[in-house]
Amino acid sequence: MDAQAEGTDEAARAEAREAAAERAAELNRQLEYHAYRYYALDAPEITDAAFDKLLIELQQIEAAYPELVTPRSYTQRVGGYVSPQFQSVEHMARMYSMDDAMNLDELDEWLERTEAALGAGHATYTCELKIDGLGVALTYEDGRFVRAATRGDGVTGEDVTLNVRTIRDVPMRLSQAALAHMGADARRPIEVRGEVYMPKGSFLRLNEEADAQGREPFANPRNAAAGSLRQKDPKVTARRDLATFLYAVADTAPLHVDSQHAFLSWLKEAGFSVNPNVARCTTPAEVHAFCADALAHREDLDYDIDGVVVKVDSFAQQDELGFTARAPRWAIAFKFPPEEKETVLREIRIQVGRTGVLTPVAEFDPVTVSGSTIARATLHNEDEVHRKDVRVGDTIVVHKAGDVIPEVVGPVLAKRPADAAEWRMPRTCPACGSPVVHEEGEVAYRCVSIDCPAQVKERLAHWVSRGCMDIDGVGDELIDKLIEAGLVHDVADFYQLTADDLAGLDTGRTYLKDDKRRGVRAGDPIPVGATIAAKVVDELVKSKAQPLSRVLFALGIRHVGKSVAEVLARRFLTLDALIVANEDDIAAVDGVGPKIAQSVRQFFSVPENLAVLERLRVAGLTLEEDLSGEAARASQETGVAEDLVAAQPLAGLTFVLTGTLERRTRDEAGAALKALGAKVTGSVSKKTSYVVAGPGAGSKLAKAESLGVPVLDEEALEQVLATGEVPAAE
Repeated sequence: MDAQAEGTDEAARAEAREAAAERAAELNRQLEYHAYRYYALDAPEITDAAFDKLLIELQQIEAAYPELVTPRSYTQRVGGYVSPQFQSVEHMARMYSMDDAMNLDELDEWLERTEAALGAGHATYTCELKIDGLGVALTYEDGRFVRAATRGDGVTGEDVTLNVRTIRDVPMRLSQAALAHMGADARRPIEVRGEVYMPKGSFLRLNEEADAQGREPFANPRNAAAGSLRQKDPKVTARRDLATFLYAVADTAPLHVDSQHAFLSWLKEAGFSVNPNVARCTTPAEVHAFCADALAHREDLDYDIDGVVVKVDSFAQQDELGFTARAPRWAIAFKFPPEEKETVLREIRIQVGRTGVLTPVAEFDPVTVSGSTIARATLHNEDEVHRKDVRVGDTIVVHKAGDVIPEVVGPVLAKRPADAAEWRMPRTCPACGSPVVHEEGEVAYRCVSIDCPAQVKERLAHWVSRGCMDIDGVGDELIDKLIEAGLVHDVADFYQLTADDLAGLDTGRTYLKDDKRRGVRAGDPIPVGATIAAKVVDELVKSKAQPLSRVLFALGIRHVGKSVAEVLARRFLTLDALIVANEDDIAAVDGVGPKIAQSVRQFFSVPENLAVLERLRVAGLTLEEDLSGEAARASQETGVAEDLVAAQPLAGLTFVLTGTLERRTRDEAGAALKALGAKVTGSVSKKTSYVVAGPGAGSKLAKAESLGVPVLDEEALEQVLATGEVPAAE
């Protein structure tokens, strides 16, 4: 191979590695986000299968590029979170996650690996039902219950001792027979582990109470159990009728048992609740039979299960097989396919989201699936509707993906009505009637009208936020009241508000006791009042002086973040100049490009948006960029705005800020860097000059290290800001 070809190959490998690093960073970000939704909020947005797909893709990338594996990678930790509202508890030993087999083929692959490692016919398996609840660890000292903790991140959990004390089947003392079995080790601390769950009957009663009281019902028994165990008031937990199944221990040594099956017998002897549906299997065929039987009878149980856990029975063989970074090699969770039901699709309704995305939603005859009644499910986008080929009037198959999220599987074509028509996305927004935008290469259809009622609250909240117009005193509660009173419909309405308009608004709170001096009684609504109203009006007046870059960001134009807004403002200087600029002119600006330019052009082509901007002008907003001095008023054709930036000491350098800074906020640090001419962006690439990393820095720091981008700590940043000089390359 000649030198040129070798160089080409090397460049291709470097490019492939860079792409892999970027994808790995994105996968880690998505996995962290969805794990937080699942473990910390009990409110998942995607199915277990979709989550597993992301994790498998990350594992494949890291297998191909081992240098991308870092301690911060999601593949190197146990899923879970520790809430700050509880005291943290360190487990006696790490609580691992479990690898999943999503079908029988994957289960067989694990069985084959296990048989190969231990020798064919030398392994015996214990099969247990996989309880769909919340993992806990219970600690006993000298036979007495002393502490309970959630699994948390696997190393540290949340202290829920007082709440677990209210669960009736948790023994406060171990039986004398179990302690006698431990012998001389009876006084040693032990940590047993299992699952807290809510029986199906209790779950239905809880949701009936929620409906009667106007509260949001729980999505499923697992979420109900998790929410009940994390109550700050143990009395609430006590009323929720929770139960447990125990099946693991941190350290087997004090118990003097040599297998999982023997350990389960000890748990029962000790007084713990142990699931009776357990079997010892000596062959893979027996494992298959247990899984099939569990799937066939899952609906007969008074608790939810989502699979079967298969473990190597012998503790000695478990030690031989060991662990990966996040899961034992001696166990696997065979996951059940979701339960499916048939129903009739009555309507495909459009839901307009807070960012203007139009989402088709299936409305169908109510049907009970996995313990709860569902009557609607998202269809995501037009492409998905066509891929599944679902039509109004169809008999459709629905399930709860991951036993949580309602999903339309597809139509039953044999039952399709003769007149069922193919569905199409409307070309106007159903909420405001404005034309819908569909960008090339994207599946989403969007409404970009600034006065669309479906988006109004989000746009109003964004406008007043600190990074935008910075209007102090106008929060979510006040915005809700302004909308309810009909006082604001778009951002321009803020500047028509008077102190009298605001003073009489109901804050949503009530007086706790009578106050004869003020003429109020307990229970009367508390108004905003004249003092706060005057301060809000002052803040609104002050915001009129904000520069064009702030206004552009505050408008919520898609793809236009703070950095892009600043670049556009520096180039065009006035809103009028940007409004009349064509798409090519906008795309030619450094750091913008065609995609952002198309979005900006679309925004300014909507008549309703131009009308709001004109009202902002009339209200007295600046709508010009403040670069100071005569140069700021120079014509954009002269390019003076860019010359001003280029003359600054950090011109041409790009910084990324990540982690927590102690001396100033990231916004303040970014503003200080920009004042010296630097560009501050949100993502790391080969073009990044420096990354400033504080405590808690994550994927951005990892990417910087993988790309060889110089990393500065906060002390080095302060030196740069003080001198205008960056460290010399080593």
